[in-house]
Amino acid sequence: MFVRLNERVYLNMAKITRTKIDHVEDGIRVRFYEGQDQVAKSRRFDSVEEAAKWFEELIKDIK
Repeated sequence: MFVRLNERVYLNMAKITRTKIDHVEDGIRVRFYEGQDQVAKSRRFDSVEEAAKWFEELIKDIK
């Protein structure tokens, strides 16, 4: 199933093996992985709670 990550990127969630909410140099982002390779990352968030809420909204149709 494809989900829209932003205005230019759609992810094939069937291939995503893991996700990670991570503190990076410019803020907090959700990272998407296929195996060991990072294939996409979300926009920047100010808190982990905001990132988790955004991710739950993104995948609510998949569950």
